[in-house]
Amino acid sequence: MSAAKRGQQAAFAELCERHTKRIFHTAFRITRNREDAEDALQDSFLSAFVHLRKFDGRSSFTTWLTRIAINAALMKIRKNRAYREVSMEEPVDVGEKRPRYELADSAPDPEERCAQRERERIVTAAVRELRPAIRQAVEIRQLQECSVNETAQTLGISVAATKGRLFQARAALRKASRLRVVGQARVRRAA
Repeated sequence: MSAAKRGQQAAFAELCERHTKRIFHTAFRITRNREDAEDALQDSFLSAFVHLRKFDGRSSFTTWLTRIAINAALMKIRKNRAYREVSMEEPVDVGEKRPRYELADSAPDPEERCAQRERERIVTAAVRELRPAIRQAVEIRQLQECSVNETAQTLGISVAATKGRLFQARAALRKASRLRVVGQARVRRAA
């Protein structure tokens, strides 16, 4: 023990070898899963190695290491609760019924892509129709991703004036997009 405390890795490895079986069984009783018990075992040895100099000998090394292993196993269980795993394999028995899980395609479907392109077209057209001073404020703020202060500096106007132009732009864009949507709905109904 004293050699391990002085930093001799071989001595610590010997201590670990001596207690591996007992610590594994302790972790397995808590986790009830071989892989989790092995992870807890590794975590407890790592923690013991890192904190070995803090071991003051008030209890036996085995007791100290077992307490570390119990804590590591409990942490493993807590982490697993947050991340539930579901087997995606087919049922082993013919009579066994398990729901089939399919991963959802995260790519937008053709209808969503079309709607997105339409929204982009409407916004682009509405931005083109803005007064030049307002359009310039929107382009600097949104396209160049500048802050309001940076936009004001670039335009050579006050922050309040910049905020005013951006407010006018948002109002005009909302109005323009509503008018376009209403107009398109009328065209579709007429057709």
